[in-house]
Amino acid sequence: MRFGFAALLLAAAAAPTVAQDRKPPASNAELQKEKIEAAYANAPVEEREERSKGAVTVGGQRLPYTATAGTLTLRDLEGKPTASMFYTAYTLDGTKPGTKRPITFFYNGGPGSPTFWLHMGSFAPMRLRTGNPEFIRPAPYDFGPNPYTLLDKTDMVFLDAIGAGYSRPLGDMKPSAFYGTDEDADAFAKAILRYATKFGRWNSPKFLFGESYGTLRSGALAYQLQDRGMALNGVVLLSSIMNYGYRQPGLDQVYLNYLPSYAATAWYHNRLPNRPADVATIVQQARDFAVGPYMSALAKGQDISDAERDQVATRMSQLIGLSPDFIKRANLRIDLPRFQKELLRGSRQTIGRFDSRYTGTDSDAAGERPETDASSDAISGAFIATFSDYVTHTLGYKTDMPYRLSARDAAGWTWNWQHDAPNRMGKQNNPNTAVDLAAAMRANPYLQVLSMNGWYDMATPFFGTENDLGHMMLEPAQRPNLQFTYYPAGHMAYLNPEALAAMKRDLSAWYDRAVSVARSGTPPVAPSVGASEGPAQTPN
Repeated sequence: MRFGFAALLLAAAAAPTVAQDRKPPASNAELQKEKIEAAYANAPVEEREERSKGAVTVGGQRLPYTATAGTLTLRDLEGKPTASMFYTAYTLDGTKPGTKRPITFFYNGGPGSPTFWLHMGSFAPMRLRTGNPEFIRPAPYDFGPNPYTLLDKTDMVFLDAIGAGYSRPLGDMKPSAFYGTDEDADAFAKAILRYATKFGRWNSPKFLFGESYGTLRSGALAYQLQDRGMALNGVVLLSSIMNYGYRQPGLDQVYLNYLPSYAATAWYHNRLPNRPADVATIVQQARDFAVGPYMSALAKGQDISDAERDQVATRMSQLIGLSPDFIKRANLRIDLPRFQKELLRGSRQTIGRFDSRYTGTDSDAAGERPETDASSDAISGAFIATFSDYVTHTLGYKTDMPYRLSARDAAGWTWNWQHDAPNRMGKQNNPNTAVDLAAAMRANPYLQVLSMNGWYDMATPFFGTENDLGHMMLEPAQRPNLQFTYYPAGHMAYLNPEALAAMKRDLSAWYDRAVSVARSGTPPVAPSVGASEGPAQTPN
């Protein structure tokens, strides 16, 4: 009894304290704020999967597949969810966990871009059909089965970067945790590891396929995955930029990198006085000039003689179609916007950046730079509209969240360009992940790398790619693992149907080779992949 009475006294004594600790009723303003926040559309912590069936015919063979639009939840080492990454996967029907069927992870670049460009335009079973380098007509768009899909060679997973598309940070995670060279690569590594674990793909031959900044991601990612126990079979680099160091103001390498692309563009638009029969010829002439007289002239800076300046400007004019006087007034250094504006100035037209085959018209024909990128304007509406319809009504992924066309559109966008290079090479302020890829290739003698390039890509010029990858300092035994192909196209080389067909042939042969090399246990001694305009090659 005494114990019970004491308990009552204690309860009575505690009652006022409980009442004092109770949260006061929320004001109308607070209730309204909570209601609004509760109505926000957020990325799911629980992983989503929306599955649908389809079929595509490749080379006379019908390929039934399952399309999965869903999310992967990324977690830290303690298991806390940190981000939700949206993906679309295409798997051949009958594929089971533990399969030895290849799988490829695709992504675009930006940084901060979602992957609907590659998804809608390249090698998925469904594709937006494109044609001439001109503005795609408004809806309805020509979207349907893709006879050039890679589904006959590999399952495919298209991943959106955190902050882009439907991918988002979770909980209290800040965007800065994902907006950076190494932070971004870490997120993709976690997503790929999660996918392999969830769907039983650890024993599948694994490939990366990156476009634009996605190639820089691939360099870091290949090393990070290998460091975490996932050795890759191959990496495809489409329209590469592996080294941002060359793009710093005051460095001459960027002018060397662009010269062969300028020559290819001048050839295409028929601006050369002695135009050769094919683009590869003028490109090789520009390559030879760039690493010889042009490099020597730029290295001399203001100390170059008048005679040498005149000689170099005259040869440049023959290669890139601008007047010697304009070239000399630019100190032999032609910035891209100036070239875009100057090449066709006489016809009051500009040329595109992503694809210099495209032309546009500015309001001011005397301006210094194009007012817009004609090659981007020509395709963006069609890609955005087609994906928006396809993901909702065919794939069945429905959400109130907006599909962000770029992570840069969100608040808090700042990209951390620092990169922690492997093997104690130290911090880089301007990342060069070709050194990461080289480290992965040295450790894994079976890792195959295919660099695919468009002659008319002015965003990531192919000669810059040759320079970046040609300085990985690979040993002779590893050099056959690195191959190059070239196409009559721009940055998104698959927009050109002729190029897409050639890319499909080259990739099919390359996948067969990469898989057979790993299965045979014998590193290759010579490349076997063809190229659309000349043999596959390793640059000097």
